[in-house]
Order: sequence, then C-alpha cells, then structure tokens
Amino acid sequence: MSNTTNIIVLVARILLSFMFILAGFGKLTDPAGTAGMIAGAGLPASTALTYLAGLFELVTGLAVLVGFQVRIVGWLLAAFCIFTAVVFHLPAVNVPDFPAGANGWINALNQIMVMKNFTLAGAYILLATVGAGAYSIDARRGAYPVAA
Repeated sequence: MSNTTNIIVLVARILLSFMFILAGFGKLTDPAGTAGMIAGAGLPASTALTYLAGLFELVTGLAVLVGFQVRIVGWLLAAFCIFTAVVFHLPAVNVPDFPAGANGWINALNQIMVMKNFTLAGAYILLATVGAGAYSIDARRGAYPVAA
C-alpha cells in the first residue's frame, strides 16, 4: 500500500471504531435499555447478553482503532452487524398505545438502522480483506505483510 493509502486506512479504522467503542461502553455502564431491547426480541438472559455485547463491542472497537487482529475482527464485526440488523431492526415494531404515526416513525428509523448495519458490514469486510495498514499493531508485529 502507498503511504497515502495507509493514511486513508488509518482514518477509516478510526472512524469505524468510534461507534463500537462508545456503544460498548454505554452497554457496560447502563445496560437497561439494551437489555430491554434484547428481551423484547425474545432472547433469554438479556442482561448477561447486554454485558457480553458491550464487552464484544468495546474490545473489537479498540482492536480496530489500534489495528490489532483487524482481519479477524473485521469479519466478526461484519457478522455482528448483519445479526443485529436482522434480529433487532428488521422486524416491524408496533408499540401498543402509540399513535400510528409514532409506530411508523419507529419502523422508518429501524429501516435506516438495517441499511446502516449492512453498510457497516461491507466496510468491515473490506477492512478484513485489506488489513490494518502500515500504521497498526498488526504491521508492527509482522502479523500480516503490508504491501508496498
């Protein structure tokens, strides 16, 4: 990779890491909202799953940020994005006692979240394919050859 490409990959890694670092931290410090969403999707042990998801998001977000095991983490995050899109955002929402317009707005927002998650999955697949670039722990460790 050229120096310019390595800088672009670094910037992309930084941008792709923010959401998961912040979301993971949020789940670990205030799990109630996510636990409710997980329970609402019919999954068991919602609080435990919230903490597991938060830890996963925080650790993988930090790995992307510093460029550690990015080829593996990229695939994991792509799968996570697709899973959460399908399980939590694709199903229609109908909140009892909400006006039809409010339920419609929630469903429109969920469709945006589905598109966002699939788009992020594509970005993480690309990152897994290209690797972390020269400015990463992976490159320093010699874990993956960095093309010139």
